[in-house]
Amino acid sequence: MARTGLLVWSCCLILASANVVHVLSSTVIPGVGVNWGTMASKPLPRNTVTNMLKDNGVNKVKLFDSDSQTVKSLAGTGIEVMVGIPNNQLYILAGDIEDAEDWVKENITTYLHDGGVDIRYVAVGNEPFLSSYNNTFDNITFPALQNVQKALDKAGVGDRIKATVALNADVYESHSDKPSDGDFRKDIKDLMIKIVKFLHQNKAPFVVNIYPFLSLYQNAGFPFDFAFFDGGRTISDKNVSYSNVFDANYDTLVWTLKKNGVDDLKIIVGEVGWPTDGNINANNKLAKKFYDGLLKKLVAKKGTPLRPGQLDVYLFSLVDEDQKSIAPGHFERHWGLFYYDGQPKFPIDLSGKSNDKMLVAAKGVQYMSPQWCVLNEENKNLTMIADDLSYACSLADCTRLDYGSSCNKMDLDGNVSYAFNMYFQMNGQEEDACDFNGLGMIVKTNASRGSCLFPLQIVGAGERLKLAYGVSIIAGLMLAFFT
Repeated sequence: MARTGLLVWSCCLILASANVVHVLSSTVIPGVGVNWGTMASKPLPRNTVTNMLKDNGVNKVKLFDSDSQTVKSLAGTGIEVMVGIPNNQLYILAGDIEDAEDWVKENITTYLHDGGVDIRYVAVGNEPFLSSYNNTFDNITFPALQNVQKALDKAGVGDRIKATVALNADVYESHSDKPSDGDFRKDIKDLMIKIVKFLHQNKAPFVVNIYPFLSLYQNAGFPFDFAFFDGGRTISDKNVSYSNVFDANYDTLVWTLKKNGVDDLKIIVGEVGWPTDGNINANNKLAKKFYDGLLKKLVAKKGTPLRPGQLDVYLFSLVDEDQKSIAPGHFERHWGLFYYDGQPKFPIDLSGKSNDKMLVAAKGVQYMSPQWCVLNEENKNLTMIADDLSYACSLADCTRLDYGSSCNKMDLDGNVSYAFNMYFQMNGQEEDACDFNGLGMIVKTNASRGSCLFPLQIVGAGERLKLAYGVSIIAGLMLAFFT
């Protein structure tokens, strides 16, 4: 009888905790939100992420798709949402207007009810005009943008939900280092003029991704201090002085818009941040330096020389994503303010007041068994190691082994063990995933070496559901038995 009471009481506690009402904190600077990407081998459960957003006072979020479970998790939170449309969906939406109307019905208006989702923008495409795309999306992005906005208008929500395009800062350029020489890239200038005129007509914002880190990464001679906000080198342009590349890049866009007849078009910085691994300049120390300067600037509401006042900015990003493409660089998987498991990386004050402390970590995260896959040194076949190492890293995330990264200083055995473990964890710790032709072995002792963490995989949303279902069956049988 005592066990029955305990079990019922536990069930009640679980139900009660599931219905706790969270109150949004106001600690984050007005106008500042975060990007929530989900390109991970084991993404955190969506409700876990939503609670993490609320616990840290984040009230604006930008998504890269319209995944129904992700959007649903934001219902009733009061968090403002920018929903994304991936580039691979542009072709369909650029065709028949009815396809766009169906998309809006299924992905937007279905959530617009009391206690629903506060959707403010739809980002039609994500950096579709990158030079690396070889003009793949040039002819379909604008028609898709037009159709989505028309569909929003027809649904009666176009006055409060605006369609835009999330653009990389490479859509404009300056032939000098001066913002006043800015203009749209020649190969897409006519297209960009059509887009900005359309955005202006519909009172939609220009969304641009600005990355000072990439300026440093892509240009060997780029002045280091100019990527941050604490002074150093300055450039002068028409009696205006610039001490950081963020302001200079932003105002290059302001000049570009002015030259093309839409000087009052609203600008939102869709992505800005600093990675923490995968490159010699990507680490927690420099990320904190960048964010401290950025947040201090944002809270002061000074804006830029040409656009003083509050800036609207989405930090990139919330959580690390180990499935992102590393074509731009190995740092691509390490942009998060949080690690893959929702643990904060470094102290930061999102209010911009320099009261640094660790952000509130994700709660209720479950990890797989404490076991790791490492190189079996007693069966070390050097002729096979290279192939197995290459195989593991081709499928798992080995970006921390890159030069200057957090796991770069290990010996060969350490590198191989790290690669083996990443593959093992990514595959749910299946025994076969630690075979590697007899070179791997499973150990129960933490295999981390120095500052190089050998991570344990988390239990993803699917596994948690199965676990909860299994527990509920067991609990039901136990209740029946003891009753």
